[in-house]
Amino acid sequence: MYYFSISSSSFIEWVILQTGLKNWIDQLNNGFLGFLVTIGMLLLWLILLLFYFSLFKYLFLIIGSPLFAYLSEKTEAIMEGKEHPFNAKQFLKDIIRGIQLSIRNSLWQTVYIISILLLSLIPLAGWLTPVIALLVECYYYGFSMLDYSMERHQKSTPESIAFVSAHKGLAIGNGLVFYLMHLLPIIGWILAPAYAVVAATLSIYPLKKTITPS
Repeated sequence: MYYFSISSSSFIEWVILQTGLKNWIDQLNNGFLGFLVTIGMLLLWLILLLFYFSLFKYLFLIIGSPLFAYLSEKTEAIMEGKEHPFNAKQFLKDIIRGIQLSIRNSLWQTVYIISILLLSLIPLAGWLTPVIALLVECYYYGFSMLDYSMERHQKSTPESIAFVSAHKGLAIGNGLVFYLMHLLPIIGWILAPAYAVVAATLSIYPLKKTITPS
């Protein structure tokens, strides 16, 4: 957040100068158009804030993969009323896959955020971009949490992608609460990932028959 605060304004100013938007606005001397540009700059700032924040959370997801894989497995064991024998090989696979998926999701989200950044420069149409950016971010966070259960049910990454694509609301809902919990200082930052993993496991469990081969 510190680096965001000292770099975002400079970046926005650079974009306006490089695109020639500032000179164009100055030449027109139109107050309403200037107002629209100001709103657009604010929206661009908000999207950049979401992007910075998302990079921090993905780093946290990568570092916490061992814990999240364990939490997901433990949650399902409690629901089934039995202990799953510890499988070091499977546990390591869960960790590696969790890291790989977090990196993949962060890259795809970056692609979408760049597209949204360009859209935010368009007057009026760009006003919806913060909401779109938030939904994209929540979708990929929820996806990361749901995938721990998918891996445990021996689903490949393409199969997991197909399943989550068919249940976008589930992924967005999980990611949204995960995101909102970060508004609670310190406690929310600590509990949000654990909550999201447990909630994702509870959400997937009723669908277990549909994702587990007969």
